[in-house]
Amino acid sequence: MRAAQFNRYGGPEVIEFNPEAAGPSAKEGQVLVEAHAASLNAIDTVVRAGYMQAMVPLTFPVTVAGDFAGDVKEVGPGVSDLKPGDHVFGFAPVIAGGSGAAAEIIASNAMMIGRKPRAISYGESAALPLAGVSAMQALEDYMKVEAGQKVLVHGGAGGVGSFAVQYAKHLGCHVATTVRGSQEGFVRKIGADEVIDFELKEFETVVRDYDAVLDTVGGEVYKRSFASLKAGGVLASLVQNPPDQELAAKFGVRSVAVTAQVSAGSLSRLASLVEKGALRPQLDSEYPLEQTRGAFEHLENGHPMGKVVVRIK
Repeated sequence: MRAAQFNRYGGPEVIEFNPEAAGPSAKEGQVLVEAHAASLNAIDTVVRAGYMQAMVPLTFPVTVAGDFAGDVKEVGPGVSDLKPGDHVFGFAPVIAGGSGAAAEIIASNAMMIGRKPRAISYGESAALPLAGVSAMQALEDYMKVEAGQKVLVHGGAGGVGSFAVQYAKHLGCHVATTVRGSQEGFVRKIGADEVIDFELKEFETVVRDYDAVLDTVGGEVYKRSFASLKAGGVLASLVQNPPDQELAAKFGVRSVAVTAQVSAGSLSRLASLVEKGALRPQLDSEYPLEQTRGAFEHLENGHPMGKVVVRIK
């Protein structure tokens, strides 16, 4: 089968198109999916670079990516709620027991698969799983935002950020976001009320007394974000783990690390939000499977607005 794989750790240059990759089989509790599309996430670059090899050693070759959308081809032992022909989307990275998403045939744990939203395409559906669940769970479970609150989303033009801006607005919040100046029109289109060009302004001088901040950047941005919160507010970070509890205590706020849990239940919840019009995946670009390396180069260096998708079928 056709797949995009790597045989050593490194940058995008290690990704190779393999037209004769070995296909996976469905183990206990797994499903084989004929993939139509995959999408890329920051964690995919972390894994490929080798930053997780001490914790999750890999056996080469490794098929890249985790998010996918396609049709069920075969169900393995112990799977009863899915059948061949079902239109699905889900999460199948090698580090979570899947076979990787950038391939014609994918093996995924059934508990990480949901039924594809009817209202959107396979490419859009492939853009949903990790980024969409991360934004949804951050706002609902970790930040517990409510209508009327003021929320700052860092990196609102990115994968998670673009979902978070939309969903916070749907929940009735006043939404501010930090982006590059050229991305202002994009984030306003998806619901941002206030846009801060981080290349021209220090966001903490503009955004003050907010109820919640979602950090998708980390480092100094995370530390500076405390100054944007009012007492009792919450700073949720996708990259800062563990949280800096000393700074949180100093500013009188909560700081939590967001760890997304992709499951059949969370994907079903995400699909329902898409069907209701609360969320719409924003696709920056689509690359054919043969150009997966170029897709990663764009993800890592091109400042995409929304999600980068790999088209398989």
